[in-house]
Amino acid sequence: MDGAQDVDSPVPRLLLPALAAFAALAVAGPSTAATGHPMLVRLTAGSACTESAALVAAGAREIDGKLRLWRLDGRTAATALPGLRARGAVAFAQREHTYEVAAVTDTPEPLQAEEWWLSQIGLEGVTPPGPGVPVTIVDSGLDVTHPEFAGRADTLSLNAQEPAPVGGEHGTNVASVIAAPINGIGLAGIYPRAILRSWDAAKGSGTRLESSEISAGILAAARSGKSVINLSLGSDTPDLSIELAVSEAVATGSLVVAASGNDGDRGSPLGYPAAFPHVTTVAATDRSGAIAAFSSKSAYVDLAAPGDDIIVASALGRDWHPSSGTSFSSPMVAAAAAWVWTARPELTAGQVAEVIRRSAKDLGVPGRDNSSGFGMLNVAAALAYPVPTRDPYEPNDDVDEVDPNGDRYLSKQPSLTTSSRLTARTAGRLDAYEDARDVFRVWLPAGRAVTATLRSGTDGSLALYSAAATSVSGRYATNRLVNVATKGTVERLTYRNTAKRGRWAYLVAKLPSGTLDATYTLALAWSRAPAT
Repeated sequence: MDGAQDVDSPVPRLLLPALAAFAALAVAGPSTAATGHPMLVRLTAGSACTESAALVAAGAREIDGKLRLWRLDGRTAATALPGLRARGAVAFAQREHTYEVAAVTDTPEPLQAEEWWLSQIGLEGVTPPGPGVPVTIVDSGLDVTHPEFAGRADTLSLNAQEPAPVGGEHGTNVASVIAAPINGIGLAGIYPRAILRSWDAAKGSGTRLESSEISAGILAAARSGKSVINLSLGSDTPDLSIELAVSEAVATGSLVVAASGNDGDRGSPLGYPAAFPHVTTVAATDRSGAIAAFSSKSAYVDLAAPGDDIIVASALGRDWHPSSGTSFSSPMVAAAAAWVWTARPELTAGQVAEVIRRSAKDLGVPGRDNSSGFGMLNVAAALAYPVPTRDPYEPNDDVDEVDPNGDRYLSKQPSLTTSSRLTARTAGRLDAYEDARDVFRVWLPAGRAVTATLRSGTDGSLALYSAAATSVSGRYATNRLVNVATKGTVERLTYRNTAKRGRWAYLVAKLPSGTLDATYTLALAWSRAPAT
């Protein structure tokens, strides 16, 4: 995949840290477009209406109106993008990326008599439920005429599926792992009666999926109601449009599951969307239960599932054959998550993700590791795992996601405190790789002191930033008022607003260096005594 990309200001505040990786390429600007490569453009909020008609007339295609995302082919980008920049209409622009499906082998063989992987993931003695929480695949399309899927109930297309000649092969493979029905032929999926939804992001191109179509598929899934969204695809270049789509999916209550990638024997370069925050990332194991040599390793891996020599339905031969890759580990976890969520509907998407990974069977060296995360998927253990702490404000990783005027204010959660509600109590979870910080918008009353108390399961810290902060992450963090980071499970931060007017601020709960994760409670109180 060609990773050239450029980014313009202003950008959503949460994206600023990620853009450091693009800095060397950002200077390319208009010359990148002039080479004839399609570009993805996000318009600024103020220009969305004024520029749309001209973009349509120039041949641009709107990906999503709510997120103000457009796709410009190479010619349109070369002619239209300079003018958009000159008018300050560009929030960001990047080259269109192409993602590859996360499969590594495809060897036609007779259908094996047993699905050996079922015994590894804790399915003994448990019966899958009827239709419940949907599983949505954003992939290369589904061949609904395949004998495995012909006439299958609860099988929905979110857009036109184009399986011929090869477009539906990988999507059909993945769908069969999730939801092949018990119909007397072929194989049985992990969750045979699941509501299965498919978005075709390949449009006949087989194994190469454009980022604009992937983004559109994630958004279509999220806006069709909560579901588990499976992404058996990857790239070594982060894509801002996909990250935006994932953030909206998380904010609106869906769970996103992604393959870790198949570069384990090539140094495991970081892959996306697997390494995005709040994505449940899945590695692959082999028949022995060990991590497969091809499975990509990283600190973002949450758990593992079988992915080597997996029998799948094939759209090409209308038959079944073995295939390998984290492409097939990810849908096992996605199907299991939907099963658990259907059986335990009181859980949120974040709690389901936590249940799935915390109940996994440890592999290799004791404890969490970069190869298998928390270990092997175990459905039976997940069904019985205690209810985790709720984390209701997610995504709230940076200022832009909690500021009502922010470009990524998607969850619409209220500010933690306001001028009329000066005390509050909440709880949450932190994870060094999935959710490194929680940011809350709080009100500082005029002439009074506010005290925040954090009680965590391991070690946590608190910081307070003024309303002028654009980010609270890394070198982009500015306008910090107070920072408290002492050892221990209790942190207490007090700030005295001596001004004659109340004002907004951002309170940040985060993990100190060396702490991997923590659950916490956070309480805010104010002093009636005047600040001195």
